[in-house]
Formats: sequence, C-alpha cells, structure tokens
Amino acid sequence: MNHVPKRSETAPEHRWKLEDIFADQAAWDKEYAEAKELMKKVSAYEGKLADPQQLKACFELEDELSLHVERLYVYANMKHHEDTAEPTYQALSDKSKKLSVETGEALSFVTPEVLSLSDDQLNAFIANPELAKYRHTLEEMRRQKAHVLSKSEEQLLAQVGNVSQAPNTIYSMLNNADLKFPKVKNENGEEIELTQGRYIQFLESKNRDVRSAAFKAMYDTYGKLKNTIASTLNANVTKNIFYSRARKYPSALEMSLYGDNIPKSVYTNLIDTIHKHLPLMHRYMELRKKLLKVDELHMYDLFAPLVEEYKLDITYEEAKKTVHESLKPLGEDYLNVLQQGFDNGWIDVYENEGKRNGAYSWGAYGTHPYVLLNHKDNLNSMFTLTHEMGHALHSYYSDGNQDYRDAQYTIFLAEVASTLNEALLMDYLLKKSTDPKEKMYLLTYYADQFRTTVFRQTMFAEFEKLIHEKAEAGESLTPQELSKIYYDLNVLYYGPGMVVDKDIEMEWARIPHFYTSFYVYKYATGFSAATSFSKQILEEGAPAVDRYLGFLKSGGSDFSINILKKAGVDMSSPEPIEQAMSVFEDLIGQMEQLTK
Repeated sequence: MNHVPKRSETAPEHRWKLEDIFADQAAWDKEYAEAKELMKKVSAYEGKLADPQQLKACFELEDELSLHVERLYVYANMKHHEDTAEPTYQALSDKSKKLSVETGEALSFVTPEVLSLSDDQLNAFIANPELAKYRHTLEEMRRQKAHVLSKSEEQLLAQVGNVSQAPNTIYSMLNNADLKFPKVKNENGEEIELTQGRYIQFLESKNRDVRSAAFKAMYDTYGKLKNTIASTLNANVTKNIFYSRARKYPSALEMSLYGDNIPKSVYTNLIDTIHKHLPLMHRYMELRKKLLKVDELHMYDLFAPLVEEYKLDITYEEAKKTVHESLKPLGEDYLNVLQQGFDNGWIDVYENEGKRNGAYSWGAYGTHPYVLLNHKDNLNSMFTLTHEMGHALHSYYSDGNQDYRDAQYTIFLAEVASTLNEALLMDYLLKKSTDPKEKMYLLTYYADQFRTTVFRQTMFAEFEKLIHEKAEAGESLTPQELSKIYYDLNVLYYGPGMVVDKDIEMEWARIPHFYTSFYVYKYATGFSAATSFSKQILEEGAPAVDRYLGFLKSGGSDFSINILKKAGVDMSSPEPIEQAMSVFEDLIGQMEQLTK
C-alpha cells in the first residue's frame, strides 16, 4: 500500500484500544462532570492545613481529582493523536487541557501553605503514622523549604519569571526564524539551501566535498553572529546565577541538580570517568579514519557512513518476535507482560493520515500503558518498539506496585528502562549475526550511540560547567573565550587522530540545549546506567534481574539516585560509567577484528 491509509482503513488489530480507559464519549463526559464537582470542594481546605486530619483529607482529595483529570487528559489527547485533523477530538483535547490548568490553579495554595508551617510541625507530620502514605511528599516539601523565600520575595521572583525567559526566546527566534544559511552543492552538483534540518543529511553524504562545504557554511554563518549569540548565552548564565544566589544555592549547577536531589558528585564523576576513558574515543576515531580510507579525519567526517547501508527488512511481526527473544534474559514475568502488551491493544502500530508523528509511551494510572508508533519495516523501528515497550513496562510495574502519588518516576530514571531494552536487543542481534557486513553495520550503529550519547553529551555538560564556573568567579564570557573553551574540549575529546577544524569553535552557538542548562548530562547517565544494568543482567542472571525488576517497581517512591542504588547501579560512583566503557571497548575490539 503506497498511499497513507485513512484511520478508518487501518486494521483493528494494529490499533490501540482506548476503550479500556473510557468505553465511549458518554463515560468521558460523566467523569468530566465528576471532576468539576470535586474541584468545588478544594477551597474548603484553604487555611486549615496545619491540622493533620485536614491535611490528610486535602491530599486524598488532591489525589482523587488529579487521577480523574489525568485519565480525561490522556484519553482526549491520545484520541486527538489518532487523527490530528479530526475536529471532535481537537475540541476534546482543548477541553481537557483547560480542565488541567483549572485544577492546577485550584490546588495552588497547598504547597505554599504546607511550606509556611514551622520545621517542628513539618517534622511531626512526617513522623505521623496517619500521614504515612504521604511521607515522601512531605519530605520533599521539607527539602524544598530551605530554598523558598518569604511571600513578598516569592512574588517578586514570580514577576521576574517572564523576563528570565528572554535569553531562550531571543536565541530561539534567531536560531529558528532569522538565521539564513547559504546554498551548498549536493552530490549531483545542484545548489541546495542549507537548513538546520538538512545539515546532518549533508554530513551523512558519501561525497566529502559536500560534507566539508556544508560544515564550513554552517559555522561561517554562526561566526558572523558570534557577538549576538555570545550575549544571549551570557544572559542565560547570568540568569542562572541570579536565581541560584537568590534561592541560596552554592552554585547554578547545584541548583539545577537539586530538583531531582542528585548530588554534585554524579555530575563531576561522569566528566572525570569519561576523561579517563578518552583513549577509547581516540581509538574509535583512528578506526573511523581507517574505515573511511582517508589520510586525515576531519570534524565533518563524523557522520559519514562507515559501511555500505545494510538493508534490513523487518516486518512488525518479525520485530515483535525478535524483541521478545532479545528480552528473554529479563525472565518469564517480564516476557508475559510484554506479550500482553503485544496482544491486547496497547500499541497503535502504523502511520495513518493525520496521525501524530514519532513515537511515545503514555497512559493513565489504573489502566494499562499505551504505545504510539509509526512503524516502518526497518532496524530503527524495531529499536523504537523495544525502547517504547521499555517505558510501557516501567509504568506497568510502577503503577502495579505504588500508590498513585509515588508511581510517577523522574526523567532521570525514565530513559534507563527504555535504553536497557535497546542494549539487550543489540546484544542479541550481535550474537546472532553471522554476516560480517551485517555485524559491522550493527557495531557502527551501536558505537555511534556511545559517541553521541555518552561522549558528546558529556563534553556539552563539561562546557556548561566551565562557563558557569568562570562567570561565578566574576570572569567575562567573551565570544573568543567561549570559542576557545569549546575548541579545546573538542581537541581533548577527539584526540590526536582527528584534525579539529577551526570552524568547530563556533558549534556552541548552535546547541539549543545550552538554554536548558545542565540537562544534557542525563542522556549520558541514563545510557550508562542502562548499559551497566544490561551487563549485570547478562553476566549474573537471576539476582541482577530481581534487582532490575525491583527498580521498575519502585516508580518514584524514593529519590532517583536511591532507587538506582538499591538496584545495584550507584550513579554517585564511577562504576556504572566504567561498566558502560567496558562495553564500548568490547565493541571497538570487535570492529577492529572485522577490519583486519
């Protein structure tokens, strides 16, 4: 079938069953009316939360209301994603969003009121067996209290909120709307306009002149605006320092880690351990040079294909079988739940007209998880399937073992469950592969994930740390200084086998993540934690599987770092990153064998 089918033309067995949440529209409307009624009861608790009975009743009402709103919101939006052009569900999605905002406003007094209690009162509540179910919530509020200011100061900070968006807004406008890139000749000698979206396609070209021209054009364009972009990045750093000092944090880095209660050592360990293993990255660059058959390896060669495109046609049915086989190390229970997901309408499989693109896992507490795919019969789609089912099973176990409030896990943990499934799938495919071409294709696919997710994101994380420390010490961040720091990091990370072209010193100017400061390190820690888990599971078997299932069942019932530690992955130590590096070393070894 070449045309994209309409929603009505897709086979029922390839559609998710949203009726498992609401049987029909009437059931949705009934629950919507219930939520509206519950919302009216909230205000009765305002001003009464110093009484433990009232606080408990208020938390119970908050849970009941939030669960209704979550179910209504998830259903309406998933219906809307089936066909985004369908007006009925566009309207339902809007209605659910409004309800969500109203609920947030109605409950907005709860946290400030609890925080205004004395430390003694808060400690008494935490110790009160009547409130045991809410202990983690109260502990979290107590922890935040140290950085909450007086009412008038908080109002002032809230007003500064809009101004503090400026660096990001200005940068986004510049980067997405106003920046125009020159034309670049493609493989056929046609002049094509360079855009952000096309840049990587140009860098993946087999023609080196095309890669080099796109690379030069990209950074020349940023270079012409270096003073302006240095000013926006500077303003963002200044904003972070302002908030960290206003809220009494030791540094901007520690402020950003505080939300997830991540110790600073997790961040510094990541950088230190990667530094120690940079010779592996340098070895990989030497191998890349050999495979590309070039005298010098340049920065624009990093995305060039190392092996002939290996076409793997994998139907959805085959993908499910392979994923199931590859996850056998996780044991019978996990496989049974996985199969339930495959058989019982958790997954919306193929593209249809108007369907939201991409893939995700979602759902509401108390119903099974759902997965949206736009499956194509290729290797990437098979990895997407196992990735999203990793999220889905994490939610399934977490919802089944935790109360509503403690079932939500953090982003710091979310990517671990999905990436672990990918690691087990890759291990399975590599062990099974007999064709050297296929094996090399898989190895380069995996090695590049290490390069982009662990090494590159750690380099970004180090850049952020260095520029904030300089600014905190009162030094100025001129465009020259930013470029020098960035260039030196590239030399350090890529090693002597790489010609680090001068143009790369402007790359800091095109990374939008630098405006969501200290976020990118989570990609590297999540990937390392998952790789560490997979190594333990494959080497130890049952005891490691039990620890891992314990992790999935924990949800958000404790701080992320503690949940991982209990499961045998201590991110405050270098060990998980060391384990990930030993997997990377093994990959490079296998690639070197195949190129002899």
